[in-house]
Amino acid sequence: MNAEQSLEFAKKYCEDLLSFFGLNLEVTVELRDEVIELMVPSNDSNSVLIGHNAETLRSIQYLISTTLRNRDAAIVRVNVDIAEYKKQRADKLAHTAKGWIEEVRSTGESRECALNPADRRIVHHVAGEFSDITTYSVGEGRERRLIIAKK
Repeated sequence: MNAEQSLEFAKKYCEDLLSFFGLNLEVTVELRDEVIELMVPSNDSNSVLIGHNAETLRSIQYLISTTLRNRDAAIVRVNVDIAEYKKQRADKLAHTAKGWIEEVRSTGESRECALNPADRRIVHHVAGEFSDITTYSVGEGRERRLIIAKK
């Protein structure tokens, strides 16, 4: 399955999954940095589709990615966003990260944060805007932590 077919398959698969929730929604799809981005519009079932701590959202994403991988698709990384939940969450985390960075800059003490991989990437990206700050991850698996420190 080539890149174009991967995009179309992911879009159709996501729409089919949504139909199990009784929803007939048009999903927007685009390719960004070798990741299939699927945007589900806001609807009456947002909270059900996102789930507690975005568990349902991550499960939908996992199903689509795994199915693409099993079909030998050219692109298998998938990001699903429902009603811009992830975008809004990323914006809030970026704002919080700037506060953590200012705290590290003023105190000189490093800060350790327990974050999931996606959130760590956001903080790494925000920290890249500051020439006097460095970030790195330590630990393995669920014990992995992000460290924000002065250079």
